[in-house]
Amino acid sequence: MKPIDAPSGEGDGGLRRRLHLFYTAYTLCFLVFIGVMMALERMGLPRAAIGFVFLSAPLVIYAVVGVLSRTTDADEYYVAGRRVPAVYNGMATAADWMSAASFIGLAGTLYMSGYEGLAFILGWTGGYCLVAFLLAPYLRRFGRYTVPDFLGERYEGHLTRVIGLAAAILASFIYVVAQIYGVGLITTRLTSIASFEIGVFLGLGGILVCSFLGGMRAVTWTQVAQYIVLVIAYLVPVAWLAWEQTGVPVPQAIYGYQLQKLGEAERALKADPREREVIAAYRARADELGRKLQQVPQALAADRAEAQRRISDLKLANAPQREIQAAERALTQLPKNEAAAAELWQRERLRLEMKARPLAGMPDHALPFAGNPDGTVDERREFELSRRNFLALVFCLMVGTAALPHILIRYYTTPTVREARESVSWSLLFIVLLYLTAPALAVLVKFEVFSQLVGTPIDLLPAWIAHWSKVDPSLLSVEDVNRDGILQLGELHIGSEIIVLAMPEIAGLPYVISGMVAAGGLAAALSTADGLLLTIANALSHDGYYHMVDNQASTARRVMLAKVILLAVALAAAFVAAQKPANILFLVSAAFSLAASAFFPALVLGIFWQRANKWGAASGMLAGLGLCFWYMATTDPWLRGLFGQSGPVRLWWGIQPISAGVFGVPLGFVVTVVVSLLTPRPSEAARQMVLRLRRGSAS
Repeated sequence: MKPIDAPSGEGDGGLRRRLHLFYTAYTLCFLVFIGVMMALERMGLPRAAIGFVFLSAPLVIYAVVGVLSRTTDADEYYVAGRRVPAVYNGMATAADWMSAASFIGLAGTLYMSGYEGLAFILGWTGGYCLVAFLLAPYLRRFGRYTVPDFLGERYEGHLTRVIGLAAAILASFIYVVAQIYGVGLITTRLTSIASFEIGVFLGLGGILVCSFLGGMRAVTWTQVAQYIVLVIAYLVPVAWLAWEQTGVPVPQAIYGYQLQKLGEAERALKADPREREVIAAYRARADELGRKLQQVPQALAADRAEAQRRISDLKLANAPQREIQAAERALTQLPKNEAAAAELWQRERLRLEMKARPLAGMPDHALPFAGNPDGTVDERREFELSRRNFLALVFCLMVGTAALPHILIRYYTTPTVREARESVSWSLLFIVLLYLTAPALAVLVKFEVFSQLVGTPIDLLPAWIAHWSKVDPSLLSVEDVNRDGILQLGELHIGSEIIVLAMPEIAGLPYVISGMVAAGGLAAALSTADGLLLTIANALSHDGYYHMVDNQASTARRVMLAKVILLAVALAAAFVAAQKPANILFLVSAAFSLAASAFFPALVLGIFWQRANKWGAASGMLAGLGLCFWYMATTDPWLRGLFGQSGPVRLWWGIQPISAGVFGVPLGFVVTVVVSLLTPRPSEAARQMVLRLRRGSAS
């Protein structure tokens, strides 16, 4: 067999016809596969077998494409031979874009935060307008392989290339960790293996099988296949759930109607006396921690004495060994010192205070922003902070979208500049299919939880709750706080990462649908991880090794080096993901802010301002990236712990660390302009390059 894009003498039209036939047949086969699996489930096929099939069958298909598309040719490996038609590049870009954050995290964030979660949809979608008008056609006209390639050529030297290389690696590595984390969640749930860490490394094999063998050529055609899987897996179950709740299988059409019913359910839960009992219990716990924080040394000593006393009592009573071991673990898990105790108790107190609010701390789903613009001073301040962070996040996601290297290099693969621009439009169309569905999914699932799950006896809860608790108790747990044997909303902790994956089980749909959704999430995570790993490996081998170490290296040597680097980076990212560093959406959003701060000013000014020079660009990139990273490291709880930060968090104007790019991007522009004006003009060749890029972008 030959690759689907192999030259056959048919020309461009022949290639398109073969692609249409191939992917139409592929789509029909996938639908038939779903039908067969549903029939087998009715015949008694075990869930474990269904999960294994949905994990392995897509991976086999992706592996076949990867093997058939293997190559050592530089143009094929780096940019898929520059002959990917616009519509298929749009599908591949959409798959590259539909990361674990979009597929798994977006609807979950909308579920948890309501209206405020729309910032992700507005920012990510709006970013493609910036890509279309400001960057994609000009970078395609440039015609090289990577974003650092453009920076090195436009700004005349290795200085900006090295900074761009470092920034691309940092942003892409953080992003790929999030994807592998998502792969670990899906693999663990599908295979029912005991260890999340093992799930991470099992999923890593699927990531490597395409990008390692065939580079951009294999990744492109695999991503088209993955997009077909993920969009079907996302749309079908949401349509099914909409049909079950309303009789209309178009979730976008019934979104407003279900949102109104959700509002009624929210008001009923706020008035429920049992929910108020749970809130009072959480408030009492928070107050107790507040008292301990007033006398940390005494409270910590009392906790240790109580833990030691319990161990002694259990031993004297000849209690079962498992109880004694559990008590000993509880003693070892106590804070090591007073500072650690104060930080832990403060964090737990904040969590309990959030739970001690109506609706388990979630805002009313249709409420635009937290607080009240016409309320008390505190309510007005909360409203202003909420609105400010909403706008800051939209800004960071927009400019981050336009600066992510793994997205921008996709527009190097089209045959012409015109098709690069067209492929952005196709990308938007394919992405909007999912983004218009995510808000409806969040509302439908939330209504299902509020109206069906809440109020269920604890001993009659569905089996999926126990299954997900085994995957990771921090993602889902239940505690009967008021001891009435009935599940209240405040007693259910559910993480945003599992809303989409658990949605078919929450709605009572056949388990095959759960497998299909997991396969879609796996496709989303794999497609983005492939693109990210390829970006890192290509930047290191092409920009690092070829341009700065050995510019006489053969094509085969450069491609082989890229594959070795890709493998090493993938293993490193899997190791970090196995530590569960932070939630998926934070990791992805952090990558956006970092990429925006490092690349957006240098790219835009490099294309539209002839006076920008290497000193200005280098200074602006370092200043923007440095400020963005510093702000995150000093304000985000996980990063503060990683870097040993202590003391109070000081937010600038209340901006959350997820939106740190709102400071880095303007600083990058200002520094680039000022330093460029204070240093010598760029050469005539660099200025002519800018004119050529702008003249040719319309062709």
